[in-house]
Amino acid sequence: MLGLRALQRASRTPALRQNLTTKRWATQSSIGGLEGAADNAFNRERQAVKDHAAATSDTWRKLSIWVVIPCLCIASVNAWRLWTEHWEHKAHEGPIEERTEYPYMNIRTKNFFWGDGDKTLFWNPKVNHHKKDEE
Repeated sequence: MLGLRALQRASRTPALRQNLTTKRWATQSSIGGLEGAADNAFNRERQAVKDHAAATSDTWRKLSIWVVIPCLCIASVNAWRLWTEHWEHKAHEGPIEERTEYPYMNIRTKNFFWGDGDKTLFWNPKVNHHKKDEE
């Protein structure tokens, strides 16, 4: 600012002095590209919100790329490892037909309206078994 004043004082023509002063005030008041009638408090606040939104969205984009994606990869590897361990454990059990059926298992008060009426909607023959009463 000191250099600008010195330049204005040193200038010999009033037109140059007026032009420099106009440029100085124009650059200070035109925040965010607003000039003239559009440069009011509402539009300045709106521009500040847009600038903040741009910075915030950039932060969330970086978080999504550098934090969320690696965490999802680690969680996927962990889930796959647990799934593999579970099926290895299931392989060591005896056949499904030889397992003991306790009274609280597979209680049916009425038949299901699909299939043979004994199997639930989520029946998995590798895991579930039901010994029907032979009576």
